[in-house]
Amino acid sequence: MEKMVAFCGIVCTDCKAFIATQENNDVKRREVAEASSKALGREIKSEEINCDGCLTMDGRHIGYCNICEIRKCGMEKDVENCAHCVEYNCEKLAEFFGQAPEAKKTLEEIRQRLHK
Repeated sequence: MEKMVAFCGIVCTDCKAFIATQENNDVKRREVAEASSKALGREIKSEEINCDGCLTMDGRHIGYCNICEIRKCGMEKDVENCAHCVEYNCEKLAEFFGQAPEAKKTLEEIRQRLHK
């Protein structure tokens, strides 16, 4: 499977929720739900773990994707991901990168390839 990088730089194809969905694996869904519940401090049910990746318009998305401002912005600007945006590194991304430094690394690597 080709690598899918979300607008924010998260690698969808490495995400455990994405993998569980693509494999239609309920055991993995349950594991992701339990880990997410602990991390977020609220119950996440295994049936909520369905995601075809942030970049899909009509696919299944984890609940937050539907309200994500970074995703919404990327879709409006019709960019492959935020590394391709002329406004990179905007305020939305800067805040997110504090929580997900690996996403910043991914986008920075893409930008380096784009500007060679």
